[in-house]
Amino acid sequence: MRKNLSQNWKSIIFYILIPVMLIGSIFLFSGQNKNTDVKNYSEIVNLFRTNQVAEYELDLSSGQLTYRLFDDKKDVVNKYSVPSVTYFIDDISEYVNEYNDAHSDKQITYNYKKGSTNNWWLSMLPTFFFTIIIILMFVWLMRKMTGSISSETNRTLGFGKIKSKTQSGEDSDKKFEDVAGCEEEKAELEELVDFLKNGERYTELGARIPKGVLLVGPPGTGKTLLAKAVAGEAGAPFLSISGSDFVEMYVGVGASRVRDLFEQAKKKAPCIVFIDEIDAVGRHRGTGMGGGNDEREQTLNQLLVEMDGFGSNSGVIVIAATNRPDVLDPALLRPGRFDRQITVNRPDAQGREDILKVHAKGKPLAPDVDLHEVAKDTIGFTGADLENLMNESALLAVRRNKKAITSQDIIDATSRVELGTEKKSHKFSDKAKKLTAYHEAGHAVASFYIEGHDPVREISIVPRGLGAGGYTWYTPQEENYNSRKDMLDNLVSMFGGRVAEALALNDISTGASNDLQRATEIVRDMVIKYGMSDSIGPVVYDSGNGEVFLGKDYGHVNNYSEATSARIDAEVEKIMREAYNRTVEILSEHFDKLELVANVLLEKEKISGEDFESLMKKGVLSSSDEQEAYAPELIEDVTPEIQNEIQDTSDENTDDSVLPKNDE
Repeated sequence: MRKNLSQNWKSIIFYILIPVMLIGSIFLFSGQNKNTDVKNYSEIVNLFRTNQVAEYELDLSSGQLTYRLFDDKKDVVNKYSVPSVTYFIDDISEYVNEYNDAHSDKQITYNYKKGSTNNWWLSMLPTFFFTIIIILMFVWLMRKMTGSISSETNRTLGFGKIKSKTQSGEDSDKKFEDVAGCEEEKAELEELVDFLKNGERYTELGARIPKGVLLVGPPGTGKTLLAKAVAGEAGAPFLSISGSDFVEMYVGVGASRVRDLFEQAKKKAPCIVFIDEIDAVGRHRGTGMGGGNDEREQTLNQLLVEMDGFGSNSGVIVIAATNRPDVLDPALLRPGRFDRQITVNRPDAQGREDILKVHAKGKPLAPDVDLHEVAKDTIGFTGADLENLMNESALLAVRRNKKAITSQDIIDATSRVELGTEKKSHKFSDKAKKLTAYHEAGHAVASFYIEGHDPVREISIVPRGLGAGGYTWYTPQEENYNSRKDMLDNLVSMFGGRVAEALALNDISTGASNDLQRATEIVRDMVIKYGMSDSIGPVVYDSGNGEVFLGKDYGHVNNYSEATSARIDAEVEKIMREAYNRTVEILSEHFDKLELVANVLLEKEKISGEDFESLMKKGVLSSSDEQEAYAPELIEDVTPEIQNEIQDTSDENTDDSVLPKNDE
């Protein structure tokens, strides 16, 4: 950075100095000609003849005449260069002598001096000086421009050189002890570490270490961290690069960079080459939709050649990471290239606890903090999520002027990470608050009466996140939800908000749009992906890829007929209606609890899980000192007619009772 700053200052000085020199030359030339008389010779002689010259001085060597007239001021000096000193003296001597003889009191004073014969050379020295400087400046500028062009040419030719981040293994600060929550993955990678340390043990027995290891898993699970830990444990050089760094706008650059990368790796062997996000360059070949993908395919071809081309025990191990293994080219995954695939999943409860302990180092924790309980409440969190959670907890503790991180700080940070920041400054009308209160109360009450559903952790009508007027937060009790019953129970809790609006307010809003979207996705997956429909049967009608890969899936057609598609749509609608009507039954039967929770929400704006459970079982808040009972009084908007409709709905269980059919 200092070098660049110095070069910038040199350029600035250079571009300032040239104008200054030019301006100085102009002033110099103008100064030399200042007050120089432009009269011709006869006019000068006439000045003497008419007695206008008061004094003069003549340089006998150069012929430079300096004179002042009687009418001029004392500081005015006129100059003239006479063509011949001898002729000039002869021409004016007569007039000067006559005037001096006639005017004894006011005579013309004059002087003759003999200057140097090379005075003209001295007068031209400044001109030569500035000319030489300008020439030197011009030569320097041309050399600089030539160097820039040469540098640009070298830079252009250097596009084929890879700019990898090289780190010495001894200097690496990452070890296996810094990676928690993935013990099985570390055990598989320890074999690579032993090979890099003691490669001769394997070669003596004819064993071949895997040339490539592909780390697969969701974002944030620690794939890059594992690769760095391998380099740190083995003490080997670590060359790191992203898959997108191979491809440039110039054709052939990607393949050239791949060659350069492996050349560098062979020189530093034994070493580790880590390619992050390899799916950027390793996607299926033959799926390009334009010329731009041809360059990517050339890069992939060169990568395949290099991985299968160097010696079987050259000491170079390639580790790559991706969260899209489904789009990788099959040739990249065959034995001899990426021989081993290691799946880095989200950590379980014990893994999350270990990760929390790693990120809690250096952070003072209050006595009420139990990382085991925090791990149980953070199901689905990755290592990056847990690191962010501990950091947010520390920030909250500092903001609250605490000396240590308390359990409440971690709880608030968890809600902040999962749900977003509370927007208490946003004001809503009473009608909107009532609608939100019933909506969230419907979610909570419906889930409470479903056996085995996750318990409510918090209910709030304070907006959080993007466009959410409130939320109902559950505490997951299991790591995965795989059974059909769990999915159907989830549908009931999702429909709770829409049903509560319809029953209590005789109206529905757009607030349930996200609930309906998620419910529809679950039901469609049950039917076409998991074979959980009695009508459709145990048949999979889904490609198995949840995301669309444009090159691979472009022009893809369903592998089932239009009639089957209609049956699938009908089955999805049927399951949705059954879950909706089941929700109507639950909330109609426990409408008093729905009103109770809604009233408390309107008053408190937020209810904890303990308070909600106490309300549902005892009708009072567990945190209330006075144990105030909230009577389930009907809201004035709920008319007797609506109550009768609720009763009728609970007695009838038809598909058309609540959820209207599609007009088509």
